[in-house]
Amino acid sequence: MGLLDLFKGGATKSARAISDDDLFDDEFQRKLDYLALVSRKVFAGRMRAERRTRKSGSGVEFADHREYQPGDDFRYLDWNVYQKFDKLLLRLYEEEEDLAIYFIVDASASMAFGDGKKLRYAKKLCAALAYVGLANLDRVVIVSTSDRVMERMPDTRGKGRIFKVFRFLKQLEPAGVTDLGDAMKTFVAQHKRRGLAVLISDLYDPAGFEKGINVLRYNKFDPFVVHVTDKREENPGLFGDVLLYDCETGDEREVTITPKVLEKFAEIHKQYNQEIERFCSTRTVPYITADVGIAFDELILRVFRRGGFLR
Repeated sequence: MGLLDLFKGGATKSARAISDDDLFDDEFQRKLDYLALVSRKVFAGRMRAERRTRKSGSGVEFADHREYQPGDDFRYLDWNVYQKFDKLLLRLYEEEEDLAIYFIVDASASMAFGDGKKLRYAKKLCAALAYVGLANLDRVVIVSTSDRVMERMPDTRGKGRIFKVFRFLKQLEPAGVTDLGDAMKTFVAQHKRRGLAVLISDLYDPAGFEKGINVLRYNKFDPFVVHVTDKREENPGLFGDVLLYDCETGDEREVTITPKVLEKFAEIHKQYNQEIERFCSTRTVPYITADVGIAFDELILRVFRRGGFLR
């Protein structure tokens, strides 16, 4: 059991004490409308096409020519070119494609640290960002992960579908060990359509947080990392002889906690977080720390200011 295990562990095996029944109450929903309005104001004047990918298809905006091949549709032949140059060329057009936003919520057991506040916070952030995406007519998909993809909400569109998002998120329960690398391999295999991949996680991965992010990058997704943190993990407030356990594997170890040990622990915890931020920065991956002590709507506004989510 290493320091990462201590990050994930706790002094007691307490169950999640807070219900999700009031997670998306009326006050929360009122804040969603405000955030959607702010998002439109922040990016006022930008054309909707800038938020969408483009591909060649049968749209209305001319893109290019290509040579006619037997079996091609005669309706797209450019007869003006044929009259001038005696060549059969097909007209290609730009087709707008809705931006796909994937929300990947880490629902491994470490997200239930303490009273489950990290997972509750992750659900609120996911719901708020999903609502902004739905309000902008983007296609939204949500998956929950541990060492695999556990649950999946199929793609949906339009802000009226936010209640489908609420129902999906409410039923998520923390379970399993963290392996973002394996989970993201499954995710990219299941989702061939590329898009924005918002990873919401505490990033406590014994195999290395880098693996999951790199799987997304190498498979042409655009990762956006929301790092869920809790200051109680940095300073667990333990002292004396305690029994530590890994909440994901169940491994236990007796440890004597002294002020010097806590000081070293806090230092390494800080270095770990700095390593995550440095990794994302050097690879131009948008990254934001989501401290559970910050009001969720304030955090969403920070996401807008950070850039990389609204395009």
